[in-house]
Amino acid sequence: MHGLDEELRLARDKLLAFCETQPACLRGRTVISVSSGSELFLRHVTRTFLEFEDFDECKRMLGARGSSFARQSEASRARIAELGHAFVRDGAAVLVHGRSRVATALLAKAAETKHFSVFVTEGRLDGAGVDYASDLAALGVPTTMILDTAVAYYMENVDVVLVGAEGVMENGGVINKVGTLTVATCAKAMRKPVYVAAESYKFARLYPLNQRDLPESHAHTVALPLPESAHADVVAKSPACDYTPPQFITLLFTDLGILTPAAVSDELIRLYQ
Repeated sequence: MHGLDEELRLARDKLLAFCETQPACLRGRTVISVSSGSELFLRHVTRTFLEFEDFDECKRMLGARGSSFARQSEASRARIAELGHAFVRDGAAVLVHGRSRVATALLAKAAETKHFSVFVTEGRLDGAGVDYASDLAALGVPTTMILDTAVAYYMENVDVVLVGAEGVMENGGVINKVGTLTVATCAKAMRKPVYVAAESYKFARLYPLNQRDLPESHAHTVALPLPESAHADVVAKSPACDYTPPQFITLLFTDLGILTPAAVSDELIRLYQ
């Protein structure tokens, strides 16, 4: 059993090493979900070691729990879409930031029965707004792409904000594509609800109080290209992700249910029991 535990940790380390081969703007984001998902699965394995003394029974339960973990992870987006689509009202204007597969699934579910429009932010580092807008337009949703620096200008025309998350923190805050905090701050100032769609395997036992509390592997600051006209002493850089504290978040749509930020810590305790 200890040998299996060591091999699983080695597999986790290899997955994290693979994250480092991704484009600079994606590394910090993939590290978070891979790390938290791996830690949760390792906890399932460790718990099995402790519960069963019989070796054959332990192996059987490891297989059963591993399969269950995989099924739940694969079904999580559909579950979240089913729970969250009711919060997108007919005729609403939704603002999205950071290309998210689970948020796209939620909007696709809502589009089956309702008509609404979407504002999609576009900005650096990865320039994913164009692809995100194309995804939503393909669903038949009226889509407008805006600069992420224009969020405050358009926010008064928005009914709800919907974002994904690369990681959900123990205090109910989230780590997501840089600019999420800016969007959430504008939304709070204009009294617009901010909804986060995230799978429970992204729940992480981290409790940041500010941006500086994020591990470098999670924030992952990257250099930005500069035009040739820039002065040689100019340095341009940006984090791939930022941290949005729980007070800026209205609700989280998860496969465990619809949660307030304050409920995340209780769910983390249950996950790791």
